[in-house]
Amino acid sequence: MPEPNTELIKSFSTTGIGSLPHRNPEDACELVVRTFDIPFWPQLPRSSFKESMIIQYSEGMPYIKVSEDEQAAWIIKDGSDELERFYEACIDKTRIAISEDYARGLHAFLRKIKRRRFHFLKGHVTGPLTFTLGLKDNYGRLVYFDEELREISSMLLQAKSRWQIDMLKQHAEKVIIFIDEPILSAIGSSSYIGVDTEEVLRLLKGMVSAIEDAGGISGIHCCGRADWPLVIKSGVRIISFDAFEYFDTLAIYHEDVKKFLENGGYLAWGIVPTSDAISAVNDEGLTTLIGKELERLYEYISPDLVNSRMLITPSCGTGSRSIEETIKIFQLVMRLKEAMA
Repeated sequence: MPEPNTELIKSFSTTGIGSLPHRNPEDACELVVRTFDIPFWPQLPRSSFKESMIIQYSEGMPYIKVSEDEQAAWIIKDGSDELERFYEACIDKTRIAISEDYARGLHAFLRKIKRRRFHFLKGHVTGPLTFTLGLKDNYGRLVYFDEELREISSMLLQAKSRWQIDMLKQHAEKVIIFIDEPILSAIGSSSYIGVDTEEVLRLLKGMVSAIEDAGGISGIHCCGRADWPLVIKSGVRIISFDAFEYFDTLAIYHEDVKKFLENGGYLAWGIVPTSDAISAVNDEGLTTLIGKELERLYEYISPDLVNSRMLITPSCGTGSRSIEETIKIFQLVMRLKEAMA
């Protein structure tokens, strides 16, 4: 892990994961900025297919074909010089922009904060595993299993991360970038036989290094089970996990978590559910739940250390919820912070 950042994130700071259900980007940005300690630019998958998780970062990928009519994207290798031009453009530490056509929420966010200054801002990028295991070529083969395309994808996503940091640091002292890797929960299952653990770690380390080298603070978000010791080995500074449903899957690695926190890492507790469970939860229930989870962790890690390296978030993005549910989720995050701080 890199040396701990000298800019400490305040205990119990709040932020979100990424997606919102809004179609109007200005409304989404207004809600985020007035809610969270660490504002983030909103991804708006309901506003356009191009804002879906994989497609949003595919702009500039050689050979990619995107059909909004078919709501699909695929890779077709042809005889063009796209790949050669990509390599020429994608020199070491290059930046590749995310256009407004693919991220209305991002560009609306940049306009909204134009005359403001923040201590922290947050961006996000789809992780190289989720990207390459979610995108296929015209023969139906996953991009991950094409070594050349896997490397191109990694280069592309790193470049998108560096560009975000450049944009956001104009308005913040520090920029956090979460690598969104929901596919981590399935690595090792029969669905992904052939995905090598060492290659998983290499890809994650590449993303973490790109973010840190560009002056950002790296985080990884996975809202399911994951090989958390492997994630820690990537050198990431923030681990974002679903504390509502999957606390046990992290707590069993308490020795690794303790070392992670001692080395300057943070846990982002996704304690407010973004699943159908949101209809039944309330302040009291969530306060009780996180209290019980903390007590279990305190058996192995000092309360002062746990509390000092703790963020509070929803368990995942709210893009699949309604706007009303999203507001409830965000309000629960705010009130939970007030109860704990």
